[in-house]
Amino acid sequence: MEKIILDVSKLSASYGPIRALRGVSLQVREGETVAVVGANGAGKTSLMRAVSGLLPITGGSTSFDGFDIGKARTHHLAHKGMLHVPEGRGTLQTLRVRENLQLAWEIRPTDVSFEAALGKVYDRFPRLLERSEQLAGNLSGGEQQMLAVARAIINQPRLLLLDEPSMGLSPLLTTEVFKALAEIRDAGVAILIVEQNVSRALRLADRAMVLTHGEITLEGPSSELAADPRVLASYMGQGAQAA
Repeated sequence: MEKIILDVSKLSASYGPIRALRGVSLQVREGETVAVVGANGAGKTSLMRAVSGLLPITGGSTSFDGFDIGKARTHHLAHKGMLHVPEGRGTLQTLRVRENLQLAWEIRPTDVSFEAALGKVYDRFPRLLERSEQLAGNLSGGEQQMLAVARAIINQPRLLLLDEPSMGLSPLLTTEVFKALAEIRDAGVAILIVEQNVSRALRLADRAMVLTHGEITLEGPSSELAADPRVLASYMGQGAQAA
């Protein structure tokens, strides 16, 4: 059995008096993809922010490869190989595509040269090669999402956190982004993804869980959740529309 790389135990977090997470526990193993699905306001983005150290936790614990996330700065987690693609993409709008990628590479340089790493990214996202010298702010929404993912994977992450990667994308671009994510998964990168497009998320993931009002209410192998009447009734309709 693969080593646990992310361990979240009884995690709670709040925005002032509003409790966003209520005792969430989950694990991600090396090379595994885990999906967290749920409706708007379920706490999915709060979970990602807490796991990546952006939202202070009020209870429980989180660790990445045995490293206490609660005591870490976000850039330290990036150095150790945890990369977060936030909701809203977070690209540097006034820099060119290539410059965005070079700055991301410099956060966690590896034995692979920048030019070699860049070539692999462009192989996965040919559209970014075409846009290499354009400002990120001039890209379409789908291209910006590709750039956000590319910024994370150029560092050869050990764990990739993805927050709503299909948000705002056309069905065609959603297909393109999820094809790239499947290639990243197949290359052995561990992935934790939160996503409203439930059918896409379940096809990508090994295991999945449903988050409802800050609590895990269902979990299991993705294939089982995809066939669960409760998931079909509550979520698969909205995912299928964009699938």
